[in-house]
Amino acid sequence: MTEPLIEFKNVFKRFGDNAVLKGVDLSIYRGEVTTIIGKSGIGKSVLLKHIIGLLEPDEGEILFAGRAVQAMDAAERRAVKMKFSYMFQGNALFDSMTVYENVALPLKEKNQLPVHDIQARVREKLTQLDLTGIEDLYPSQLSGGMKKRVAMARALVTDPEIVLFDEPTTGLDPIRKNAAHAMILQYQKTYGFTGVMVSHEIPDVFYISQRIAMLDQGRIIFQGRPEEIQESPLPVIRQFIRGQVPEDMQNALGEL
Repeated sequence: MTEPLIEFKNVFKRFGDNAVLKGVDLSIYRGEVTTIIGKSGIGKSVLLKHIIGLLEPDEGEILFAGRAVQAMDAAERRAVKMKFSYMFQGNALFDSMTVYENVALPLKEKNQLPVHDIQARVREKLTQLDLTGIEDLYPSQLSGGMKKRVAMARALVTDPEIVLFDEPTTGLDPIRKNAAHAMILQYQKTYGFTGVMVSHEIPDVFYISQRIAMLDQGRIIFQGRPEEIQESPLPVIRQFIRGQVPEDMQNALGEL
């Protein structure tokens, strides 16, 4: 099999007395969308922050293209981080900035580019995402779906190799949620980036992901193709993806 682009090997992370990651093994492959699923509050976003380097493991190692990140020097780590972009939960657009300024921000932070090059790249991404003519508007003037596209333009403007999505459809109604998923699928196919998404939208994410990983009790209990997880015999997986109520809860409800 092809070498993973990103690989977790027996990764542990604890916050005080709370052990969140308890020996995570995970492989993420180049050019695919991998979605991490699991119950709320179980550590999915913590795992995502380890990928981008916002958190470091207490034990274990994370590899990028076969090389342990912990073994890299500061310059090498910066080079790896330059390959990433992050689409935040709730878009995280700055209300005090125009659409143009929001999309241009990563270029100003990551690159020492001349002003005219920044302008050209921002306008190119706005055109590609059908956002022309709104450069001078503020986020408060945009619809929910348009805000998602602006957030996507900002995530893609640096031409990243890897894009991380943290609950990208949180707070959206079903129509806008479907539109956001379709947008991610469309632009992943267009630009070929490697996508890593945290989501609880089952079964929607099965249609836009090449690989699914399920986090439970601090470990990855499944990783494979969407069709494979739907055939899993494990009760915890079947209950989660099918929205089944556990037997003990069914009994308790029956007594009410």
